[in-house]
Order: sequence, then C-alpha cells, then structure tokens
Amino acid sequence: MHATASILATALLLLPLATTAGGREAAGTDAPPAAAPEARPDAAEAAANVAYEVVEPGTIRIPAGTYMPLYGAGEAALEMPAFTLDRRPVTRAEFAAFLADHPAWRRDRVKRIFADEGYLASWPATDDPGTVVDAARPATEVSWFAAQAYCQAQGQRLPTVDEWEYAATSAPEGVGAATWKSTVLAAANRRARGAPAPVGSGLAGAWGLRDLHGLVQEWTMDFNSVVVSADSRGTGARDRGLYCASSARGAADVGDYAAFLRYAFRASVDGRGTTANLGFRCAGG
Repeated sequence: MHATASILATALLLLPLATTAGGREAAGTDAPPAAAPEARPDAAEAAANVAYEVVEPGTIRIPAGTYMPLYGAGEAALEMPAFTLDRRPVTRAEFAAFLADHPAWRRDRVKRIFADEGYLASWPATDDPGTVVDAARPATEVSWFAAQAYCQAQGQRLPTVDEWEYAATSAPEGVGAATWKSTVLAAANRRARGAPAPVGSGLAGAWGLRDLHGLVQEWTMDFNSVVVSADSRGTGARDRGLYCASSARGAADVGDYAAFLRYAFRASVDGRGTTANLGFRCAGG
C-alpha cells in the first residue's frame, strides 16, 4: 500500500530530526537523553524466568482535555470529551472466556470474512489460551471484527484513534512532555519480537493506564477512517494527507517518530487481518 510506504519513509527520514547524536531531542529542548534500548531476552525465556507484575483488569475514566493529533498542524487542538478506557489490554484468558460464551468466534468456527488464517493461530486448541503465562499475555492474533465483538459483549467498544492517541500521548504526572516522548520512542524500539510479554510489561502511563507503549500495537475503532469521514476536523480528513504521499507536510510534530510508526502500522492492516503483535483494549461512553 503506497500510504504505508509513504509514512514509513517519512518516519525514517525524520528520525535524525527527532534526536541528536547525543540522544537529546532537537529544536532546543532541554529533555534528558533518551534511555538506550535495553537488551531484552527472547519473550518465552523472559516469561519463564522473570517475575512479572500482575495488572488487574479495570476501567479508567479519562478526563476531558485538549489534544493535538499528529496530523493537526495549522488547526486548534481537539477538545476531547471524557471517556473510559481499559487499564490494560485484554488478555488471552479473558478472550478465552469470551469464546466460551460466544463460540461463533472460535478459531474453528469464525467466518473467514471476519478473520484471516492467522486468527488465534498460536493457541494450543480452539478454546485453550495456553499456559498460565500465555494466558496473561495480551490477546493478539485477533481481528478487528473479533475485538469489536468482544468489547460489545462487555457493553463497550474499541477506542477511536483520537481517544487512543490522547491517552497514549498524555504524560504521567510529573513527567515532562519531551521526556515522555523520548521514553515512548525507547519503549517502541525495544518491543519484543515473537510472543509478547504478559500484560503489565509495558510502560505505565497517565491516569494509571498500562501497556499503551512497549508491549503490542492496538486496534482502534476507526483505524481505516480515511474513507469514513469528510469532516475537516475528523481523523479521516487528516489521514488523507498520509495516503497522498504528503509525507511530513501537515504533521504537528515532525519529531514524534513513535507516532509516525503507529500511524504507519494502522495504514498497513485491514479489519480481518491478524498479527502476533496486535492486541486491543475497550473504551466506553
């Protein structure tokens, strides 16, 4: 897809603008050097040998506020109403419980129009998420349709791109915006290949949220909104610039390399697609 190539090329070209050789952000900020990517063992080895924090499920009320999307240059910041967001991603164990109540979404029964051949491919059986450690991993290899069905079964929905980005780019209390951006980039760089670590292994963010960075990518309601909205203030209209190879032109922050990667990833997937590093969490009203 030419959009994906354009955004990835943009991200790679902008990397030198995001940091200097010493690791400090450019444009005269006083941010401390970004943490060097840590050596990370194979995910299976880490899960077997390293204790992890068990992050309990829960829903966080995200307060109203303002937010400048990546492709919002020249516009006023968006006014975001309050909404709810799961504290951390849905786990394999939780998705297995959903399958028990909604067997049409099992690997052996799901309609191929709703999920590709990779759907839940690593599960030992159609209703078995695996070992205790495996069950604590985020539910990946799940299509957009299945993720949305799960959230609807909980009386929720997937978050919009703007909701997800607002929550993810908001720095935790006491952390400066520039420092948070470099921390997020370091987490993206050291995301493990292969099976993701259990939930709770990613960054702790604002409002007590966990794992928005450093664990898996996450589905959003309108990941493909380029063909949905004609509103100049909506995500769809902003994304048209991405699909027209306009590169960094119009980007609110050309140094936010991690955000470019997120937008590129969203541009590369389709609703029935599944990958080992794509999970989800639910949002509400």
